Amino acid sequence: MTTTPATAAPYRRPGLRRLQLLGQGPMFTASLVILGVLVLIAVLAPVLAPADPEAVDLANSLAGSSGSHPLGTDQSGRDILSRLMYGARTGLLGPLLVVGVSTLLGILLGVAAAWRGGWTDAALSRSMDLVFAVPGLLLAILLVSVAGPGMTAPIAAMALAYTPYVGRLVRGIAQQEKTRPYIESYRVQGWSGWTISLHRLLPNIVPTVFAQSAMNFGYALMDLAALSFLGFGVQPPTADWGAMINDGQSAVQLGALLPSMAPSVCIVLAVVAFGIVGEGLADRIARRER
Repeated sequence: MTTTPATAAPYRRPGLRRLQLLGQGPMFTASLVILGVLVLIAVLAPVLAPADPEAVDLANSLAGSSGSHPLGTDQSGRDILSRLMYGARTGLLGPLLVVGVSTLLGILLGVAAAWRGGWTDAALSRSMDLVFAVPGLLLAILLVSVAGPGMTAPIAAMALAYTPYVGRLVRGIAQQEKTRPYIESYRVQGWSGWTISLHRLLPNIVPTVFAQSAMNFGYALMDLAALSFLGFGVQPPTADWGAMINDGQSAVQLGALLPSMAPSVCIVLAVVAFGIVGEGLADRIARRER
């Protein structure tokens, strides 16, 4: 009597079938709430903003808190709260594009380097090391000097600068996964390398990359805000947290702290929240893989 061997189920790393977002502690939950609120504010800014963020009223310059201006006004008489809400749009959209592009490129380069090996791995690895050695802010300033200030050049430069972070991480994980028996079993069955990488390798890599991308989001937000502060990013009169800090420097000398303090607090909250969420996801993945 013969028995038919059961078909082996696709291999999945322990605990990566489902990532529970809550249950990591109060700091993790609070960070998720903060990020959710920031996203809602950015999306609903035209509805929530009490005034036009670009409306200039020099007669109302550096006015204190009032019913019409809850956080007061800046040097140009523009409503600070409205500019914070609209600034959340540029403050979150820029890092989103940076993280999205760098994550996609990093995954492609990392998987290609690990899967192909040989000269392909050597060439891609050395290329990522070369980009990694160039500071992202310096690269952004160089591109801005060629293309001019705005969001395009800084986003392109920072996306390129963040690609090696993702690429090296993906390469390391893919090399480990490549040696596992389930990969060899699919090769024996005649699966192409592209099919194995897309349908079996990537699902085991994405959760870890997602955790890293959450932390990269905070770093990208901080870098883009720094470029706007230096005048290389978002240009006036568009509301942006980094540019608002720059505009509020002169107000500090006059005793008005809110024009620069309010956007600074928003940046710190967002960066810390993304860092906590990224660390929380990475910690959960590490615990479930033990």
